[in-house]
Amino acid sequence: MSVFCNVFCRFPSVLRNSKQNVRTLYSYKLFLQKFVPYSTAFKTIDDENPKHTIIGDNERSCGPKQRVGFQAETRKLLNIVAKSLYSDKEVFVRELISNASDAIERLRFQRLTGQLPSSSKDVPLEIHIKTDEEKRILIIQDTGIGMSRNELEKNLGTIAHSGSREFVSNITGEKDSNKPTDIIGQFGVGFYACFMVADKVDVYSRSHMDSNPQEVGSHWSSSGLDGEYEISDAENVNPGTKIVLHLNESASEFAKHDVLECILRKYSNFVGTPIYLNGQQINVIEPIWTKNQSEVSDEEHTSFYQYLCGNKYDSPRYTFAYKTDAPINLRVLLYVPNWKPSIFDMARDSDNGVALYSRRVMIMSRTEALLPKWLRFLRGVVDSEDIPLNLSRELLQDNSLIRRINRLVTVRFLKFLSQQASRETDKFISFLNDYGLYLKEGLVIEGDQQLREEIAKLLRWESSALPAGQTTCLDEYSSRMQPGQRNIYFLSSPSRQLAESSAYLEAARKKNPNVEVLFLYEPYDELVLMQLSQYDKKSLTSVESMIADDLADTDSVGPERQNCLKQYEASELVEWAEKILGPKVKKVKVTQRLSTHPCFVSVREAGAMRHFLRTSLADRPAEERYRVIEPILELNPEHELVRYLYNLVHASKDSEQSKDYSLAVSILNHLYDAAMAQAGLLDDIRGLASRVTDLVAKLIKTDN
Repeated sequence: MSVFCNVFCRFPSVLRNSKQNVRTLYSYKLFLQKFVPYSTAFKTIDDENPKHTIIGDNERSCGPKQRVGFQAETRKLLNIVAKSLYSDKEVFVRELISNASDAIERLRFQRLTGQLPSSSKDVPLEIHIKTDEEKRILIIQDTGIGMSRNELEKNLGTIAHSGSREFVSNITGEKDSNKPTDIIGQFGVGFYACFMVADKVDVYSRSHMDSNPQEVGSHWSSSGLDGEYEISDAENVNPGTKIVLHLNESASEFAKHDVLECILRKYSNFVGTPIYLNGQQINVIEPIWTKNQSEVSDEEHTSFYQYLCGNKYDSPRYTFAYKTDAPINLRVLLYVPNWKPSIFDMARDSDNGVALYSRRVMIMSRTEALLPKWLRFLRGVVDSEDIPLNLSRELLQDNSLIRRINRLVTVRFLKFLSQQASRETDKFISFLNDYGLYLKEGLVIEGDQQLREEIAKLLRWESSALPAGQTTCLDEYSSRMQPGQRNIYFLSSPSRQLAESSAYLEAARKKNPNVEVLFLYEPYDELVLMQLSQYDKKSLTSVESMIADDLADTDSVGPERQNCLKQYEASELVEWAEKILGPKVKKVKVTQRLSTHPCFVSVREAGAMRHFLRTSLADRPAEERYRVIEPILELNPEHELVRYLYNLVHASKDSEQSKDYSLAVSILNHLYDAAMAQAGLLDDIRGLASRVTDLVAKLIKTDN
C-alpha cells in the first residue's frame, strides 16, 4: 500500500463520483511505490509475498429454485436504501465488511462456548475480497458463522431484520464473560446497501452449526428493485458466507483493486479480523487505542500518529489517552501535532482531525459535533460502543449522546493539559505559544462559564509583579492577591515597555502601590478576558475601568503644592479646554492620580469601546464615535506641560488671534490625541503625525 493511499484514502472526496480521480490515484500510487522509501508509519504489502485467498468458483445451485416476493414495506425500504439512504456509494463496502466481522464474532463465541462441531473448530477466521475489473464483479467472503436456508430468508428476505442484533439479544440475559462484545452490524439494512452499486447480488452461505458432510449450503439471489429474490440449495459451499456483486456500469470503479484498497483502509482498517484483498492482507495497522496504554510504546504512538496525519516527518507533541465504561463506553486517543500551525491553519474553517469509530469501524472521518471547533488542531480517534446508529450508520441517532461525548472528552483533555502545565512547564509554554490562539478562541465562543474557566486556567500572561519574560496564570495571580482584593486587573499594551510606562498603570499604582496587573500584548487577549468576565468568582477588570470607576477622585487639585496649578487656575484651564475640544470629550477635569504623565483619557468599559470602535463604529462619523465613547480628559495639574499650557491660555485670553493662543490650541489637541492613542481609541494615526509636525513648527516660530 503506497503513501498516497495512506494519506488520501481517509478523504471521501478523493474517490467521490470521479473516474479521473481514480485514474490519478492509480498512477500516483505506482509512482510512489517506486520512489518513496519505506516507512514503518506507512506499512506496505510486498507483492512478492505469497498470496492467500479462499475464494473459488465452485458453488453451484442445485435442486428446485423458489422465487419469493419481498413484503410490500420491504420493497419500499429497499428502494430508499438503494437510492437515497447513503450519501456515498462506497459505504456499501463498510457495511458488508461489518456484517462479515459480525459473523466471525458469532463463530468465535460459539467456539468459546463449545457449541461448534469438531470440523469447525480450527477454521481460520478471515474475510476475503476479490475484484474482477473486466467482468465488473466484486466478491466478499467470510469464514464466519454462516447461515442456513431459513436464516437466509429471515435475514435477507426481510429488510432491517438484524441477525446480529437478535443474537446479542438472545445472550443478553446470560451472565457469560465470554459473550461477544464486537458485534457491529444491523445485517438486514447494511446488506441492502450493495444494491446501490449492483444490478444483481448472489449470496452463498452455509452454517457452521450444520454438520452436513456433502457441503450443501444455500443460494440467495436478487436484483433488488424487481421486488423478488430467488433461493435454492447449493453445492460445494464452504461454511461461512460469500457475496457476489455484479456491479452496474456506473459503479465499475469498485471492481478495481486500488479503489477497494483505499476504501478498506478508510473504513475497516482496524477491524479485528484479517481482511485479504486479492490475496494480500489489508488491515495491518493495529488499533492501539483499544490496548492498555501502558503497553503502547512511544514509537507505536508516533507510527500511528503519522498514519493518521499522512506525514511521516512529524511526531506527536502530546499524547492523550482516555477510556471509560461509565457513564459512556469510550476509548479516546488524541494527539497534539509537533508542527507549529500557520496563521492560515488557524483561520481555516474546517472540521477537526478526529475520526469517530464504533467498535473499530469508522463511522465518520470528520464530524463537527464530536469535538469543539476550537480543538480542530487535534488528531486522533474516538471509539464508542454506545453510539446508536440509524439505518445508514453515517448519521447519528442520538445527538445528545454525541454532545455528552463532546463535553466529556473536552473536559478530560483540558484536565490533561493542566497536568502537563504542572509537570513540564517549559514544554507547555511552547505549546501555548503555538496553539494558545485556539484555546483563546474556545474561551470566546464557548457559552458555558465553567468550561471557559477551565480553558482560562491554562492561559499565561506576563505580570507587573514578575520579571520580563516570565508568565503567570490566573490561579497564581489569585494566590498573590492582597487581602480584600476582589478583582483581577489587566492592562492591554503592545509591549511591556509601553505597559510599564502607561499612564493607566501609574494611576493604578498611585491608588494602590502594590497592585498586580497582567500585561496583555495581543489585542485579542483583552477580548478574551472581557468575554471571560469572571474567574473563580473574581471579576476581571482593566486598570482603565478601575480608574474610570474610582469615585474617590474629584476635580479638585487638592492641597496647594509647589509647582501645581491653584484651584482657580485649574478651573480656568478646564473651562477653556472643554470649549476647544467641544464634542470630542464628555468633560475635562484635573486629577491627582498622575505623577509623570501630563494627562490620560478615562472611558468606562474601555476594552469594549476599543472593540466597538474597530467594528461597529469603524465607518461612522467622528462626532458619533465621540458621542458613544464619551471620553473624559484628565489633566495632571503638577505636570510642567499642563502648567505651560495654562500660562499660554491665561496670557492670550483676550487675544484669540495671538501666537500664544494658537500654540495653546495645538498643545491641547496634541495632549488629547496622545491620550486617545494611548487608550487605543484613536484610529487617525496619520492625522496625529501631521498635527505633531504642525505643533513642532509653531514651537520653532515661537522660539524665534
